[in-house]
Amino acid sequence: MTLDHLNALGDSAFVATLAGIFEHSPWVAEGVLRLRPFDTVEALHEAMCAVVADAGPAAQLALIRAHPQLAGKAAIAGELTVASGLEQSGAGLLHCSPAEYARLTELNAVYQQRFGFPFILAVRGHDRASIIANLASRLRSEPALEHAEALRQIGRI
Repeated sequence: MTLDHLNALGDSAFVATLAGIFEHSPWVAEGVLRLRPFDTVEALHEAMCAVVADAGPAAQLALIRAHPQLAGKAAIAGELTVASGLEQSGAGLLHCSPAEYARLTELNAVYQQRFGFPFILAVRGHDRASIIANLASRLRSEPALEHAEALRQIGRI
């Protein structure tokens, strides 16, 4: 689909087309309806990120919590969205060794307990080892900083 075609869609078709870009959060696409037409894909992305930034803490937290854990139960059960499955598979997360899976499970649980939401990382360019190291490192972050980092990672995804 071209950007011109996307810009020309009716409101509901536009939202439906973009609803999955920000995991299970069609309100982000709804928030940019009045800003059409977009001249570039980058401008559309920036506008969607601005909707998230302006959404307020409750909506942001809901967006963060809509994301699946990396190598979590949804991944193992094959319940990820197509985009999430491709991203996790590309980083090798669907092929963890038992030790890697155990470490990810442990770190994910500690992270979830500490921050109240899943660890989010744009995994492109990462492998299993760098993802595990990043997760372990971010456990030391302050909650407000980690909330902001999760949103930054969502924007990268």
